[in-house]
Amino acid sequence: MRQRAWSRLFLYAICIFMSLFFLMPVYVMLVTSVKPLDEVTLADMWKLPSAFDWSSYQTAFAKLAPNFWNSVYLVVPATLLSAILGALNGYVLSKWKFKGADTIFTLILFGMFIPYQSILIPLIQFLREIGLYNTIPGLIFVHVVYGIPITTLMFRNFYAAIPDEMIESAKIDGAGFLRIFRYIMLPLSVTGFVVVAIWQFTNIWNEFLFAVTITTSSQQPIMVALQNLSGSQIVQWNVQMAGALLAALPTLLVYIFLGKYFVRGLLAGSVKG
Repeated sequence: MRQRAWSRLFLYAICIFMSLFFLMPVYVMLVTSVKPLDEVTLADMWKLPSAFDWSSYQTAFAKLAPNFWNSVYLVVPATLLSAILGALNGYVLSKWKFKGADTIFTLILFGMFIPYQSILIPLIQFLREIGLYNTIPGLIFVHVVYGIPITTLMFRNFYAAIPDEMIESAKIDGAGFLRIFRYIMLPLSVTGFVVVAIWQFTNIWNEFLFAVTITTSSQQPIMVALQNLSGSQIVQWNVQMAGALLAALPTLLVYIFLGKYFVRGLLAGSVKG
């Protein structure tokens, strides 16, 4: 009994140590963001400020606010559209089997493994041709297309756990394709939508490559604007750290308030292969 208690204490000690080690960069960011610029040095990066200075947050917010709203206008519709399309694909591929369905599903999944860098030039040329280059709708289009493979996989595996008898009963009662999806599948897939929404929201909000190559100036999301905070001559590290925390705040809040649903969805098998 005593040995078990010591083992548990040792395990907790390791977990606490690893958690503190993992949170060290966050501590440095927090401390640096509230220091005056003249106190920001590499030698004193662990020290608390002599006085808390919140002006860096005001400066960072003033510079990032327009780009913050660009990210909101990008993430919300892109997440919703990719989730809805993924749900429809997963519904068809799991409950309305047809000849070649498995082949189509494999081809859709292939899109998950195409590197962004390999399609940038033709993608930019295509967006120019259709008039969506350097626009938020253009970024939405790109993220929806790139999000369809993973959202299809998530929803297909989630819907596969729903008994086929429910679908057959609805068909016998005269329900069609869309009616079954609306009144049976959607109410049963709230957890799946939460998992997909968190996944897509986080990926799209933090994405940088498409944002920096497809948009310029006033159309850029917050992650590109955050990189531009560094300036060309002197890096105001307190402003940079404050901006990083402000940029990370939406995804942090999403995980704080919806994290338990995300874990529940994972355990429910929504992303099993």
